[in-house]
Amino acid sequence: MTDSNAPRIMEKSMHVTVHDAGLYVKLYAHISDDAAEARPTLVFMHEALGSVGQWKSFPYELCRASGCDGIVYDRKGHGKSTPVTEARSLDFYREESSVYLAGLLDAMRVRRPLLVGHSDGATIALMHASLFPEQCVGIISEAAHVVIEDVTVQGIREAREMYARTDLREKLMRYHGEKTDAVFTAWADTWLDPALAEWDMLDALARVRRPVLIVQGEEDQYGSRRQVDLIDQHVAGSSEILWLENCGHVPHLQARPRVLRAMTDFIRRASSPA
Repeated sequence: MTDSNAPRIMEKSMHVTVHDAGLYVKLYAHISDDAAEARPTLVFMHEALGSVGQWKSFPYELCRASGCDGIVYDRKGHGKSTPVTEARSLDFYREESSVYLAGLLDAMRVRRPLLVGHSDGATIALMHASLFPEQCVGIISEAAHVVIEDVTVQGIREAREMYARTDLREKLMRYHGEKTDAVFTAWADTWLDPALAEWDMLDALARVRRPVLIVQGEEDQYGSRRQVDLIDQHVAGSSEILWLENCGHVPHLQARPRVLRAMTDFIRRASSPA
């Protein structure tokens, strides 16, 4: 038996031209729910090696639970989006935020985004909120990086070994196809570049005025509790922490029920006129 009161959500896929790229976008839109238009639009940004497909069903579940429409997209060079042909800038977080994310929001006419970012996607979300402090409703930062840590560098070195010796490459090819090597190399080479060793975005965090939910697993192999505390201490707006024991780098899959509840509650509070 189906629940006649359950929200009905339309899924639609498309490519949207932003600057020099065709970005693959998946849209979740509530059907026959006028109230959904008054709620923020959830904008999901994937991790460094991620894509729309690697979110699995989580965006749909969060849109359904929160009553919000949602947009999930492949960054340039990832998944079904345009390949990258140029070397990645060491300031790529700013470029992703100010050019591609900002351009996508404009192209899709998203006026009240609530940013949901995972790993690199969370860092991009925080950077965007610092560059456009009045635009977004709130930020969900899951496993973000705001400084370079030894654990981050070591985790990437280990991932490089896995890429060479295990079936990690084949698994990623399911999502990125012929772009897989470029995706992995851009990620690993950027983070391991000595010129990036002193990078941080703490000054940028001070311009983040909207509410932030900070989510991280205790066993995250790419970042420690320090990342969480620095975000909490430096953002200008309110912040909440969801610290998850027995959880690694992908809380929305590894601790799905708890993360889904916490994110849904946060979205409702951030969306409130009060």
